[in-house]
Amino acid sequence: MAASPRWSRIIVAGVITGIVMVAFNKGGGVDTPPIRSSIVPSRIDIPSLGIKAPLMKLGVTDGQVELPPYEKPDTAGWVKDSAVPGDQGPAVILGHVDTKTAPAVFYKLKEMREGQVVKVVRSDGKVAQYRVDSVERVSKDRFPADKVYLEDGLRLITCGGNFDWDKHEYRDNVIVYATLVKPAGSTT
Repeated sequence: MAASPRWSRIIVAGVITGIVMVAFNKGGGVDTPPIRSSIVPSRIDIPSLGIKAPLMKLGVTDGQVELPPYEKPDTAGWVKDSAVPGDQGPAVILGHVDTKTAPAVFYKLKEMREGQVVKVVRSDGKVAQYRVDSVERVSKDRFPADKVYLEDGLRLITCGGNFDWDKHEYRDNVIVYATLVKPAGSTT
């Protein structure tokens, strides 16, 4: 997933909007749990795609969302300003679709289907389980920041569509929307 300045600005705007709305409790009238910085997601498992990938923290540097390094194509990244998967709020995980020479961690993400399972293992040993609601491919020019950063659930994002050789990036994003069905640590 190549980082374009425009896409990064849209994501940053979405993250900032989400944080501000939650801070002022405008994100749906629901109290949010306190941020537990010591608990982070450590691995994502997508059984239907054969994915078991480590997760790293991604932040915002110089106004741009960090991406997992291309040198680690099998690693995805959790946007640390989003919710910890398994907790209330929008949790966002990014991964590359490919590198210059090979497929990357989210290469098959566009193949996800409604009802499939995504599991996120956390550093506290708990596992949050999600059910896929929908998958969409959208132009980077029309990135749905509010839907991604303000609504509860897990969001998996990668690049997709046609590659723009002039800009050296994909024109679209593939976004998977999933709902929490088994909170982290739940025994039912």
